Amino acid sequence: MADGEQQLADAQRRQWQSTYTTNPGMYGEEPSEPAVHAASVFRTARAGEVLELGAGQGRDSLYFAREGFTVRAVDFSPVALEQLHEAARASGVAERVRTAVHDVRDPLPLPDDSVDAVFAHMLLCMALSTEELHALVGEVRRVLRPGGTFVYTVRHTGDAHYGTGTPHGDGIFEHAGFAVHFFDRDLVDALADGWVLSEVHAFEEGGLPRRLWRVTQTLPR
Repeated sequence: MADGEQQLADAQRRQWQSTYTTNPGMYGEEPSEPAVHAASVFRTARAGEVLELGAGQGRDSLYFAREGFTVRAVDFSPVALEQLHEAARASGVAERVRTAVHDVRDPLPLPDDSVDAVFAHMLLCMALSTEELHALVGEVRRVLRPGGTFVYTVRHTGDAHYGTGTPHGDGIFEHAGFAVHFFDRDLVDALADGWVLSEVHAFEEGGLPRRLWRVTQTLPR
């Protein structure tokens, strides 16, 4: 990782740690709409074990657990995962949720072919370079069992914030301390190379509103 990329990564880690510390439960207790959709997709595929990347405070991981899935939740923020643990205990699903502090720039802390499904809501559009994204999707491919499904969401180049704020190169722009990698369709297609790309669904979320894609892709059996 270049010095500039490392500095940005470190700054983003501090930003999220501070945000989670001062705003416990900032996203509420209800699951995101992409997580509700993903649970339906995973259930149809008869998935049992789900890995959530960038789980944060855990509203989606907890939803998956309540829906009967076994969940492995990873995030680079210890503060967020402590809050997730507390919420899992309070919800009575602690036995279904395992967590690990992990930066997705590093290899995933799981063996090959160990999970049925992977979910990531706006994790891939954090301050990750295109090279890092390809490495991460390669890791997702490694830990998924054959036929496994990957559902992720990202902000795209049709978003109002694209091209504004502080530029960091490689499609990354920073607003109010948060850096976002805005995806174009070519990047989605490149990350799906060797997968079955089932869906690229456009939707909006939040007050701006943020404009996102929900991507569903499956490993061949």
